[in-house]
Amino acid sequence: MLGVVLLALPFVTDALFGRGWVRIADFALLYIMLALGLNIVVGYAGLLDLGYVAFFAVGAYNYALLSSPQFGLHWPVWVVLPLGGLLACCFGVLLGAPTLRLRGDYLAIVTLGFGEIIRIFLNNLNAPINITNGPQGINMIDPVQSGGFSLGSMHQIFGINVPSVHLYYYLFLCFTLLVIFVSLRLENSRIGRAWMAIREDEVAAEAMGINTRNIKLLAFAMGATFGGLSGGLFAGFQGFISPESFGLMESVMILCMVVLGGMGNIGGVVLGGVLLVLLPEALRNGAGPVQQWLFGKTLVDPESLRMLLFGLALIVVMLVRPAGLWPSTQRRRELSDSDEDVVKQEQGSVYDASK
Repeated sequence: MLGVVLLALPFVTDALFGRGWVRIADFALLYIMLALGLNIVVGYAGLLDLGYVAFFAVGAYNYALLSSPQFGLHWPVWVVLPLGGLLACCFGVLLGAPTLRLRGDYLAIVTLGFGEIIRIFLNNLNAPINITNGPQGINMIDPVQSGGFSLGSMHQIFGINVPSVHLYYYLFLCFTLLVIFVSLRLENSRIGRAWMAIREDEVAAEAMGINTRNIKLLAFAMGATFGGLSGGLFAGFQGFISPESFGLMESVMILCMVVLGGMGNIGGVVLGGVLLVLLPEALRNGAGPVQQWLFGKTLVDPESLRMLLFGLALIVVMLVRPAGLWPSTQRRRELSDSDEDVVKQEQGSVYDASK
């Protein structure tokens, strides 16, 4: 049943809400892939990464440079996408190696700096040799195509006209399902259990014989690979990229998807990704008409009101559901145990005071 819904979703969305919402669904799938990659680093291994968008940028620029008129190269997608994932993996190891001894806030600051360094580097790499075209970005990027079949144009399949955004939806859906499958296999593997042991207590994990250095590097590498693949798909889908597409806000949004949905739970991360892509767009389209209906005019700019309402919604959700909308079983158990301990301590203090 779920498979039928996913297959019919772009056509139903196009008929009911318009083709723009199909494009939003495409972006939702891209962000789900990014959130699942970050979930490996943050949710499984417990390593706070605020520069994850850097790997997204590496994959996107790899695709753009090798499949655009920038250097006159038009490499096939089946070479460019894996190469982008491999390159992002190498950058993940480069980030992870010098930060192995850092934890918590210090690790977050270093990763944040790494993300900003990559963005500034791409923004200024247009002189003395123009490589990235600087802040102007790279345009006329080749769409995803293979064997003469391009996803950048409409095709007739079994007598049905399938637009470009629908074709990209099915491509992104296939990659998202692949990432979910890999994440499930990793979660239940020996490596996944080692990541979770490091997340709970790194000293105890090392005492039990886990090679924490290699396991943490593997978490950075795996998460970065998913980010690089997503970046390549993003570049082919957009046809244009610039450094402004990979700012700090993107890293924060991806992290919010993981935390809001439920760290360490794949279903929760998918839910968080869908909500945090659809909710801002729904607020963007609804803020103006609602003000017109209530007050007869637009009092607050819909874009500003959208972010205000979006922030309030996040605050309310995290107050009501601190473990996320769909937390993992282990996380839910930990929170319930901690709540019981707090209640016992309060009862004990009241009892002692009465004496």
